[in-house]
Amino acid sequence: MSRILAAALFAACIAPAFAAARTDTILIQGIAAGTQTVDAAVGSRVHAEYSYNDRGRGDHVVADWTLDDAGRPVTYEGRGNDYMKAPVEEHFAIVDGKASWRNRTEHGSAPAAGAFYMPANPPPEFLGVLARALLKAPGHRLALLPTGEATLEAHGIVRAGGRELRQYRVAGLDFTPQPIWLEGDGATGAIVSGWFSIVPEALAKSLEPLQAAQDETDNARSARLARELARTPKGGLLIRDARVFDPRDLGVSEHTSVLVRGERIVRIAPDAALQDAGDAEVLDAHGRFLMPGLWDNHQHFSEFDGLLDIANGVTSARDMANDTDGFLARVARFDDGSEIGPRVLKAGIIDGTGELAGPTKMRVDTAAEATKAVDWYADHGYAQIKIYSSIKPELMPVLAARAHERGLRVSGHVPAFMSARQFVEGGADELQHLNFVMLNFLYPGVKETRNRDRFIKVAEHAREFTPDRPEVREFIAFLKAHHTVLDPTMTIFENLFSADPEAIMPGLEAVAPRLPPQVRRSLYGNALPVPEGQEDAYRAAFPAMLALLKALHDAGVTIIPGTDALAGYQLHHELELYAKAGIAPAEVLRIATLVPAEVMGVARDRGVIAPGKYADMVLVDGDPTRDIADIRKVATVIKGGKLYDPMAIERAVGIAPRPGAR
Repeated sequence: MSRILAAALFAACIAPAFAAARTDTILIQGIAAGTQTVDAAVGSRVHAEYSYNDRGRGDHVVADWTLDDAGRPVTYEGRGNDYMKAPVEEHFAIVDGKASWRNRTEHGSAPAAGAFYMPANPPPEFLGVLARALLKAPGHRLALLPTGEATLEAHGIVRAGGRELRQYRVAGLDFTPQPIWLEGDGATGAIVSGWFSIVPEALAKSLEPLQAAQDETDNARSARLARELARTPKGGLLIRDARVFDPRDLGVSEHTSVLVRGERIVRIAPDAALQDAGDAEVLDAHGRFLMPGLWDNHQHFSEFDGLLDIANGVTSARDMANDTDGFLARVARFDDGSEIGPRVLKAGIIDGTGELAGPTKMRVDTAAEATKAVDWYADHGYAQIKIYSSIKPELMPVLAARAHERGLRVSGHVPAFMSARQFVEGGADELQHLNFVMLNFLYPGVKETRNRDRFIKVAEHAREFTPDRPEVREFIAFLKAHHTVLDPTMTIFENLFSADPEAIMPGLEAVAPRLPPQVRRSLYGNALPVPEGQEDAYRAAFPAMLALLKALHDAGVTIIPGTDALAGYQLHHELELYAKAGIAPAEVLRIATLVPAEVMGVARDRGVIAPGKYADMVLVDGDPTRDIADIRKVATVIKGGKLYDPMAIERAVGIAPRPGAR
């Protein structure tokens, strides 16, 4: 886009702000889930209400604010609840040039000095408020309160739904610039993504051109980063003097060399036996730890997850639910190298219908519809289906049988009104989330698990089901006998049951100070609110889940690690929790490398550093077989023979350097 056109777009939107009322539709995966109402017609005050339902969860925020002539907040008042239904109350005001703010996790003050206050839990409309203020700001740049800085770029005009909208990108809020569409008069036109969109009702069925324009912008940025951050050695790669970890026997070979040609490993030998590698580039490991690439078996890929995965040594992953168009294109870009990301295996979600159905268009009510959905996923290269909570129990065996006929694995949430035992007996190969194992012991007392009860009832009762109880021992033996795999996502439950709402999410304390400020703020206050009288039960819930995890592992139940949370960094903590449960660190590394490759049927190419395998490896500055926390010390990542510098990737997504880094 030319500078002249960009300047014209900026100038066009500095016009005085609109004064009108409107109602937007909240779309999750294209399905209406709530509304946002904005009323700017009451003097200088703006009033907004934002609410949506996502499987019984979802924000409900009522907010009022006033702005100065530059479009910056002078006052802000917000109240309601956050996604997990914890209370939200937020206050901001500028008095005599001093800005003061208070919310559940923050309070402070600072000279206003032309800065823009970004609330912790605002309605989506506030992104439009920020964009309009940036349009007026010198250099389209504003300091943010409590911390950070935002900038704005213009990316062209698109006509959709009978109106012209201008695409802008706000940088400084997330790992990647956030898109927003503005009307010609500066009014918020739409906030669009493949997962969650906020649009006027008139635009709800006209999002394709907006999404296509955003994709073009995103893809150009991704391709540029891939060119800048991925390096292919000329003539091959020879890694020398490495300590090579083998997950097959948990051994570590000292002073070992690994020769890579193209995307595969061709030879491994002691340093002295591999003296001449021809024209291969030499990477001296200086005695550091070299291991197979990590797996994250529970992700939902968006714009930045691939970058965060590679920066943290995750070279293989499994997506457990996504859209059925943009996601496929993203995986194709990962594969052809035009976007940085791991090798991804796809699991397609299928749910039933109703108010509490999951965020997917693939919803079925009949056996014919169930078969058609499975066939679609099989025809599009998926490896697995994920059955979700609103599936009718009688359809679950139909889905499983058809998936197995088509060569797909079967996993998921245990549907409501079924037990985990019934789910496995119906054909499930795998369970997502350890809470569904706990819920098996509460069945049939707890049958409705589409809502928050699937968390709350576990928090209330987990401590009662210790591994020595007969029904627990019997069910563990049942899972072992059925070769059931478990994707436990332990970090999710540590955060829900034992997090301090005024503290950073557990496991991210060290990395959080380096993250973009608004990302860092999102890591606070994600725990379930604890009902009065339930403090002891909630406090004991997560230790009880760790004890159950250890018992499952000791009995031989296959465990594979996944996060369902912040990519890369959260996986490291997931592995730390396995060690905290009592699993030996070297065994944890096997669980994170070889075991998922075997479960997913790709061990021929992945999971071990050996001749013929993909050159997917992680060089670690430490020894995670002794201290699993060393898994965080990723020095170099290799995927398919290409080299990646984790710190360079972090810089590209706005993450500050590691302490002591040069």
